[in-house]
Amino acid sequence: MNEIKPYSKALVSLLKKTVEKNSPVWNDIVNYQSDIQDYLSVIGLELILKEDEGFAYVKQIVYDDDTTLNLVSRRQLGFEISLVLIVLRQVLEDYDRNPTETQSFDKIITNNEIKDEIKLFLPDNYNKAKLEKDLDRYIQNVCDLGFLREIKRINGEIRFKIHRIIKEKVTIQDLDMFKEKLKEYAGTI
Repeated sequence: MNEIKPYSKALVSLLKKTVEKNSPVWNDIVNYQSDIQDYLSVIGLELILKEDEGFAYVKQIVYDDDTTLNLVSRRQLGFEISLVLIVLRQVLEDYDRNPTETQSFDKIITNNEIKDEIKLFLPDNYNKAKLEKDLDRYIQNVCDLGFLREIKRINGEIRFKIHRIIKEKVTIQDLDMFKEKLKEYAGTI
């Protein structure tokens, strides 16, 4: 019978979700990262450990022919959820590029600030009224995906922490591409 490894709990946590620095299994991930990577590679997964950012996750290995073992299913996000992700990524990028002495590592943003940023991001001729009606639902969807974490509610205002994994999932190239598509869209209306 196989013996349970000292990093087994860390593996299980990684297979379920992104693991943050404050997790009880964080030290196991850091200390056993090569063993964990060896284990994961057998099933076509790769350990991504961002010690400086304070999180770790697994992703599928993409082979030279641009294929994977299809262990993780991919789903397409709608325009509105993509827009929220792009805006959050841009907010985090701006936050990181303009540090202040009193700035914390975490970017905290309210639901109203997210909505304001989205309005600024859209072309003038976009149907903002329809989008605004459903924005709370889209923001909740982004929370469910793990890119935002609710930290406090006060009188209808919700404060969120933008999870830094968004930098891994939404790249600067994605930001530029999305902005370009918005410009094209604005030109067709």
